[in-house]
Amino acid sequence: MINNNAFTLKFYATSDGELLRHAIEKQGISKRALTDIKFYGGNILVNGQERNVRHLLQKSDEITIIFPPEEPSKGLVAEFSDLNIVYEDQSFLIVDKPAFMNTIPSREHPTGSIANFLLGYFEKKGIASTIHIVTRLDRDTSGLLCIAKHRHIHHLMGLQQEQGLINKQYEAIVHGHLNDDGLSIKAPIGRKDTSIIEREVREDGQFAHTNVIVLKRGFTIKGDPISLVRLRLYTGRTHQIRVHMAHIGHPLVGDDLYGGSRELINRQALHCVYLEMIHPLTKESISIASRISQDMETLLVRNN
Repeated sequence: MINNNAFTLKFYATSDGELLRHAIEKQGISKRALTDIKFYGGNILVNGQERNVRHLLQKSDEITIIFPPEEPSKGLVAEFSDLNIVYEDQSFLIVDKPAFMNTIPSREHPTGSIANFLLGYFEKKGIASTIHIVTRLDRDTSGLLCIAKHRHIHHLMGLQQEQGLINKQYEAIVHGHLNDDGLSIKAPIGRKDTSIIEREVREDGQFAHTNVIVLKRGFTIKGDPISLVRLRLYTGRTHQIRVHMAHIGHPLVGDDLYGGSRELINRQALHCVYLEMIHPLTKESISIASRISQDMETLLVRNN
């Protein structure tokens, strides 16, 4: 549970004679988190009594881990505005982000980000935490993103990402008609030598894997054919979808950084439409879907 003061995790010993340390490790609690608990105001209780990690457990002992309250990141200012929160529980929440809003502040946009507004939301709700972004979206990309309410939850969800257990799917409008109904793009991505922003497919880049399924063909923009595609990310490289689609000759409509036209839409036509993950505590499957944003729908209707 999360209360006004701390994040608390409760579970039960499964065997006699097990070290408390081992039982804690099975919960995925990191060494850093244990250090914070020891030195910065947390506690470890067994059947309501404070114990150290060398304590020997009996089966069905109740173990309570009290994490120290978290301080907001320095420099992050709380702002107050409505957010489209489409899922929330005591561990994490999912927001449907509009285009033209940063996930976190930047030098060019120090305020007005999802992180700023969530910090204000946390303050109103009495959640003693800072902002832990699990899945991030570019400023001009709309759709679903996930935020953990505590460092421990962020750690567990980060492990899921490393193991490929978070299913992220997007829809995009791209230039041209793809010949195949589906394809898998495996091409390494790295920073372009002549830019601090732009990425490209290059042999010395990091492995990147994107699956593409064509949903609709037959559209045109002033004679230029376009397609609606569904994309699934298996890795999370910067600008991965945009780079991979440009690499195969089908840049996103509106993505002028990678060769797309901004004639009818003033951003890359990209929306995160689906997130699926295993709940880090309950182990239940959580899946959330979102419709593409209005500007993308309008573009498709105009050119159908």
